[in-house]
Amino acid sequence: QVLLAESGGGLVQAGGSLRLSCAASGHTFSSYTMGWFRQTPGKGREFVAAIIWNGGRTNYEDSVKGRFTISRDNAKKTVYLQMNSLKPDDTALYYCAAGYQLVDTTTPLEYDYWGQGTQVTVSS
Repeated sequence: QVLLAESGGGLVQAGGSLRLSCAASGHTFSSYTMGWFRQTPGKGREFVAAIIWNGGRTNYEDSVKGRFTISRDNAKKTVYLQMNSLKPDDTALYYCAAGYQLVDTTTPLEYDYWGQGTQVTVSS
């Protein structure tokens, strides 16, 4: 069983920053590709960013490139999402996900485990 717990969400003004964290337990963290997704009411989960288990290559959704940075600390079993220059369109429930040795990073169904989500609200 893999458990993921997100934290760091909140209310921020447009242009501000937040750092999300996702702490993992119960598995060999370094063997998992870690991803961040977001969801708004009435829509499916949208890919935001991912960091590959082997080598640490990163992948970003186009609208967050240059503003968001994903990173991981395997010793702490934690993945981070640094979000800068936030926009009202970034408002969503953000989920952390883990996929065992996953290569296809953008498809939610490919991930094995999910956290409960943390709310990010950006005011204009």
